[in-house]
Amino acid sequence: MTVDLFQCDCECGCAAKVPADRLAGILKDLDLPEDSRVLVGPETLDDAGVYRIDNERCLVQTVDFFPPVARDPCTYGQIAAANALSDVYAMGGRPLTALAIVCFPADRFGPDVLKEITRGATDKLREAGAVLLGGHSIVDREPKYGLAVTGVIDRDRVLDNMHLQPGDVLVLTKPLGTGITIMAARGGVATAQQESAANRCMSTLNAAAARIALDCGARSCTDITGFGLLGHAMQMAKAAGVTLDIAVDRLPKLDGAIEYAGMGLLSSAAYANRKYVNDAAAFDEDITRAEQDLLFDPQTSGGLLIACPRDRVKHLLERAGEKLTTPYGTAGTVRESRQGPLIRVRRHGRSG
Repeated sequence: MTVDLFQCDCECGCAAKVPADRLAGILKDLDLPEDSRVLVGPETLDDAGVYRIDNERCLVQTVDFFPPVARDPCTYGQIAAANALSDVYAMGGRPLTALAIVCFPADRFGPDVLKEITRGATDKLREAGAVLLGGHSIVDREPKYGLAVTGVIDRDRVLDNMHLQPGDVLVLTKPLGTGITIMAARGGVATAQQESAANRCMSTLNAAAARIALDCGARSCTDITGFGLLGHAMQMAKAAGVTLDIAVDRLPKLDGAIEYAGMGLLSSAAYANRKYVNDAAAFDEDITRAEQDLLFDPQTSGGLLIACPRDRVKHLLERAGEKLTTPYGTAGTVRESRQGPLIRVRRHGRSG
């Protein structure tokens, strides 16, 4: 199709999220219904909710939608679906069904555009082994698309964001820099190859990464999306009562992301993420501002950040080399809680 969805005047992808500090303030004072069958609720800001059905099985549920993150409608639909499905994978679950959430400017784009968006989404649902049951649409000034996803999970195999243990090694299964690359593409700065690489990463399901995490005995996991690597890592550290060392040089990165960050090609969400993390993260003196910005960059359909027991890391990385189609790498280590920042960002990290 010849439609270019980057002409839409809005933040792209997960950069359109309500800032995390505002969201936390809203949730803080709500009197939410309680139920002993809720194993994972909103308290720890985890990726999805987990509800016990019986002694063995649980439902895992999530919802995610956002404005266009790619020029091509079909690619946008693929990425939107992969992003929504990712929350189920981040919990260790298997997606079963989905409902589409559609906001669409029917007077601006023809029906073929929405058809292509939906085709892209259903392609990814088919790949995931899930089905689209229906959905709901409204007329809106800017297009937005996403899914409410329901999956199942074994009760004793839930991957939440609160069971990191000192000594665990953090592994990131996709490269950072999607938000920055999108900004560079919209500004006509990114190359076609860089834009294509970002789209390819964002449209890749986290299914294989989740299977690897479970098979290798991972205790905790989250997916890196709109709050950036440090925003989501901070949520994990708080929930688990630990501190994290992040190694900048070991992180997988999209080509050009650091350079574009140095040019100031950042979304407003990147600045909101820096404010959200604030002094919970400290940077060694040799970490440049551009490298810092990359760690606050809002990711769309980012990778899983897996906390893997140290004696299983070699096996996990071997499996990743066999199964993953995206760049991956170790991101840091988990340490006992200590005074000071929850996260220390270093050049190479520490061993042991």
